[in-house]
Amino acid sequence: MVNSTSLPRPTEMAHRLLREKLQPGDQAIDATVGNGYDTLFLAEQVGPKGHVYGFDVQEIAIEKTRQRVAGRENITLRCLSHDLLDRYISESISAITFNLGYLPGGDKSITTQPQTTMAALRNSVKVLKEGGLLTIVAYIGHEGGLRESNTVADWASSLDQNVFNTVRYEFTNQCNTPPFLIAVEKR
Repeated sequence: MVNSTSLPRPTEMAHRLLREKLQPGDQAIDATVGNGYDTLFLAEQVGPKGHVYGFDVQEIAIEKTRQRVAGRENITLRCLSHDLLDRYISESISAITFNLGYLPGGDKSITTQPQTTMAALRNSVKVLKEGGLLTIVAYIGHEGGLRESNTVADWASSLDQNVFNTVRYEFTNQCNTPPFLIAVEKR
């Protein structure tokens, strides 16, 4: 008998890991809100007593996310770069998620950049609480995507194994530069 269940895409795997980690009342960050799917997902996981902070450099992304999460009071959205998130977060965070690349359906010339992404990741692990989870879905198929993805992968593999567990999830036999997931758990 053939199993009809297909392997989860990297974004789906990120959600599986985040779902296992997040509890009602937790604090979470969507560092790249985009169209708001991850922001809504995080808000559902932490519930009305938890809180989600969302960041994006594009006002259109913030507006699309506002529309998607309308009526929820446990979300704070900021139109600014993810590398500044630690300036606005004072509590310890249970989960942080990133989707690198460009805004789907938006201006493809506006993309995440290695410099700001790396600053954001370094700041993220500072605010991530013990036992917390950081997920990064890295998209390779756009200009600068391979360089950014490699930079992120190198950073994750260099994290101190006494402080962090890291894993990479990817499809290895696809030809169209599929995205991959890096998950970092703070011990």
